[in-house]
Amino acid sequence: MDSDALDIEFNDAVERINAHTEPFPADFLLRLYAYYKRATNNADRPSSSKPIINAFKTNALFQVQDITQDEAKQTYIDLVNNYFLYRK
Repeated sequence: MDSDALDIEFNDAVERINAHTEPFPADFLLRLYAYYKRATNNADRPSSSKPIINAFKTNALFQVQDITQDEAKQTYIDLVNNYFLYRK
């Protein structure tokens, strides 16, 4: 998939997540968070008021630090597609 098509599909996946009104499982949200931050090259530190949430987010970011932006976008897309395909 070329870069433009990947960007379009990534943005569509982000919109699907943002438009969804039911709560997501916490582990799923952490994975989305990490892949989104990596895909968008956002190096800002987690800024929750709760230290435990910052710790989980930091750990999630650490786990994806060695993948490329395109790999992060594709993984984000795959996570979103699988969630909506298999959710109950």
